[in-house]
Amino acid sequence: MTTPARILIAGSGAVCGLGMDPASMLDAILAGRSAIAPIRGFDTTGWPVTNAAEIADFNPRALVEDRKLHKFIRRTDFVGIYAGDRAAEAAGYARYRQTLDDAASARFADRTGLYVGSGGGAFENQYDYFPLMSETGGDLQAFGAKLAETVNPMWLLRTLPNNVLCHVGIRNRLKGANACITNHSVGGSLAVIEAAEALKQGEADRAIAIGHDTPFEPQNVLYYHRCGLLSSGALRPFDAARDGSVFGEGAGALALETEAALAQRGGSAIGEVLGGGYACEATGLLAIRDDGDGVARAIALALADAGIDAADVGMIVAHGNGTVQSDASEALGIRRTFGDACPPVTAFKWAIGHLIAAAGIVEATIALCALRAKVVPGIATFAEPDPACAGLPISREPQAPRSDIALVLCRGFAGTDAALVLRALPA
Repeated sequence: MTTPARILIAGSGAVCGLGMDPASMLDAILAGRSAIAPIRGFDTTGWPVTNAAEIADFNPRALVEDRKLHKFIRRTDFVGIYAGDRAAEAAGYARYRQTLDDAASARFADRTGLYVGSGGGAFENQYDYFPLMSETGGDLQAFGAKLAETVNPMWLLRTLPNNVLCHVGIRNRLKGANACITNHSVGGSLAVIEAAEALKQGEADRAIAIGHDTPFEPQNVLYYHRCGLLSSGALRPFDAARDGSVFGEGAGALALETEAALAQRGGSAIGEVLGGGYACEATGLLAIRDDGDGVARAIALALADAGIDAADVGMIVAHGNGTVQSDASEALGIRRTFGDACPPVTAFKWAIGHLIAAAGIVEATIALCALRAKVVPGIATFAEPDPACAGLPISREPQAPRSDIALVLCRGFAGTDAALVLRALPA
């Protein structure tokens, strides 16, 4: 029986309201800073929800310098392309290809994949139609006659859910195996799992996994609020006073590579993907089980895939979205696996908001930084433990991880649960 190939992490990239790279995000979290603040992207006067974790002073040129590309992409694509480019840069793809002849460079392109988790369900895709709908007053013939004159001709290209996959591939000349995954909050985590599996199966030598989303548009905020999912103030994971989640925006990326391929080009690694697991509770679009069954099964699958025991995990980055039922059931799922021997537990959404499709992968990049710094960040909004979440070693203050391995959890609509097991390598 052959030993599975080690999947190393050659570089990472991320952006959110808390910073333009994972290290800056970790520094802010350790300092107790949160990006959650009043929404500036649209007028929230009279709205029941007015907070989000926006990227301050959103500057398209700072994210994607090519101005010609700006007319073809949306806000979410800007952050996704930025994170993917930063991961490719950190991994040294361009520098290495400069040392190759044309044939070897072509082989490098063919053997480098891309896997992208995309939000997919943006209402803003339809906003270009609103002025014409108002003008024509429901007259479909008039609407159709004027459509081509008033709606941006680049509308179709701007709304494609695979824009980030497309443009990161073009910009970095990557032509290998690829997939665009639209699966709500677990999209970014699944991109990592699928990329790692592709490398294990020999479909590629390396791959960039990306998750991106910018979900805090007006309709999303309104509909999530009506579903009872959003807080009117702060996001308080596992706290007795928690009352909902808060949207954020951003993207994360990991450049994965087989150990053999990375050694062949003389590259270095910051971490390793040990395994991943995914489970569905199949309860309903919004419903989740109170007993944390999906969380527990995803963790069990991830640990089995990684070939490690629960005792080997040094820290847990919980989904911790601040909603009453999700936090309580997640706590039960974690305890079902770890019992009374649970490693330190933390969560990052209190500081970066809920990034939906980007949540799991951005939190994975921060977790790697935290492990390399030998710290488990505290949760600054944690004040009074909820008895329903008892048994988890959560703290406002930083803790020490018990090993160099992190378990990163992520949950999404339709009862989906994903778990990633990552090892940090010494800085």
